[in-house]
Amino acid sequence: MLEGKKVLIGVTGSIAAYKVPFLVRLLKKEGAEVKVLVSEAAKDFVTPLTLSTLSGNPVLSGFFDESTGKWESHVDLGNWADVYLIAPVTATTLGKLANGIADNLLIAVYLAAKCPVFFAPAMDLDMFHHPSTANNIKKLTAIGNKLIEPREGELASGLIGAGRMEEPEAIVERLSVFFDKKKDFANRKVLITAGPTYEAIDPVRFIGNHSSGKMGFAIAEELAERGARVILVAGPVSIGTFHENIKRIDVKSAEEMYNACMSCHSDVDIAILTAAVADYSPKNVAREKIKKKSNSLSIDLKPTKDILAELGRRKTNEQFLVGFALETENELANAKKKLKNKNLDFIVLNSLKEKGAGFGHDTNKITIIDKQLKVTPFELKSKQAVAIDIADRIIELFSS
Repeated sequence: MLEGKKVLIGVTGSIAAYKVPFLVRLLKKEGAEVKVLVSEAAKDFVTPLTLSTLSGNPVLSGFFDESTGKWESHVDLGNWADVYLIAPVTATTLGKLANGIADNLLIAVYLAAKCPVFFAPAMDLDMFHHPSTANNIKKLTAIGNKLIEPREGELASGLIGAGRMEEPEAIVERLSVFFDKKKDFANRKVLITAGPTYEAIDPVRFIGNHSSGKMGFAIAEELAERGARVILVAGPVSIGTFHENIKRIDVKSAEEMYNACMSCHSDVDIAILTAAVADYSPKNVAREKIKKKSNSLSIDLKPTKDILAELGRRKTNEQFLVGFALETENELANAKKKLKNKNLDFIVLNSLKEKGAGFGHDTNKITIIDKQLKVTPFELKSKQAVAIDIADRIIELFSS
């Protein structure tokens, strides 16, 4: 889908700039025409000669080129591109982009660009989690810019967490999907649940699980990008939502998630329940913190309300319901049983035994089972790519 597309890349001064030559090469292999802008600081991490050789075009860094005596028109560059990708984006450049501080060519082009803009942050863990960074990202996405979220992993500082620029292969895939994007969920209203629930024991402690919410959030972003109006009921997670088509409702407990889902389900066309909802909650929640004692502690539990089963019971013939099953044994048999008992249109099975799948990972490996018990396995992919597979299958079955 990138054949003949004009891709303008803006590179800022981050160690992650070492990935840009690989990115340029991949884009060229896909048939894209590539031009590159670099900030002065970016030259400390990647040479213009390397980027010029790989892109086949001169690399630009300033408004005036002394070697040619030519002024570079930020307006012409902004009009030339089919997409402007700024990667990596440092915290400094992020702030300038969000506030329109055009003190270099890269940002002046951003302000003049008529094309879609993608930006891929890269910075240290604490910088990425700073409130000013979150506010700048929110500003940029609120006006239609597309965030390519950083990955978690080991950072240049030695810390481990979010802040690594997304890998070149995934960025190219994201751009390809964008240009091939259909609005096949337009005029559809979709309910999605994501993340864990926390069931209070006392004011301090709770029963929970390791769900990060990444899968549900990826599905929400994918469907919103394809035109859906999404209601995202999110348990306690540390992920942001940025798409204008997503209305987010934050909850903590299974009871709160149940109430939120029941209040809006009658108005939606599709419901996708990815949340890892607690099956049990304490019968009695202590009003004060329970003090540690020498003897053992027992907590009486009661079943929580089954959100998926209740939505399956309420579902009309015009509604579509998708459930998730995370299994550790007898995976297919248990998933098929859940599919039938809860009146689902299809179920997404993932196993904790699969390497790179399950809680906390940026990847997932799923199997989709439909009402006719057709089993469709998929390879290990990024959760964004898995979201595309799930969305495609919903459209295929919902429209048939």
